[in-house]
Amino acid sequence: MTEIIRIGMDTSKYIFQLHGVAAAEQVVLRKRISRKQVLEYFGKLPPTVIGLEACGASQHWARELSKLGHEVKLMAPQLVKPYVQRNKNDGRDAEGLCEAMSRPSMRFVPVKTAEQQAALMLTGIRDGLIARRTQLSNAIRGYAAEFGLIAAKGVDKIEPLLRRIAQDENLPDLARELFAVQGREYARLEGELKAIEARLLAWHRADALSRRLAQIPSIGP
Repeated sequence: MTEIIRIGMDTSKYIFQLHGVAAAEQVVLRKRISRKQVLEYFGKLPPTVIGLEACGASQHWARELSKLGHEVKLMAPQLVKPYVQRNKNDGRDAEGLCEAMSRPSMRFVPVKTAEQQAALMLTGIRDGLIARRTQLSNAIRGYAAEFGLIAAKGVDKIEPLLRRIAQDENLPDLARELFAVQGREYARLEGELKAIEARLLAWHRADALSRRLAQIPSIGP
């Protein structure tokens, strides 16, 4: 079998398209395989270089294919697009990936370990909790203003505002009940956020690279 030096693999939920070339850049592989066949197929191939678009599940496949002895190159979709021919389809996408990864100027996305991926989840979940807390804070502040209760800006002003609301006997009972619902949700978000931030700090202290980055001006604290 002709040695395959490079394979572009277009991924989807169920069917993966492969496009491989040999040393003289002649096409020696055009193949469709199911998701379940990927590891079995590449487990039988001699080590080669595989190009994937950096999108959903690409980090997983990069780790798994690396375990089989292959070198995996991840590329941002916008950098691959110029190499995909017109009339886009899975075959042309795989061909475009194969072409793009050969370019000396191509910038590749680092392959992350499972532990690094989990750390990214921490930051993503923290950002989501902060966004939800901000949205809820604005809602509480807005509803309170309709009853003449004004609070200064800042999340640290929300809990005092909720206490003022709970003690305000001029508010309708329904309003106080609904503010109480918002207060419980706010307390829950605060608790989850503190727990996530504690986990994130523990990870930072245990990760050597993260500690080194923290020493760089404008990056660290």
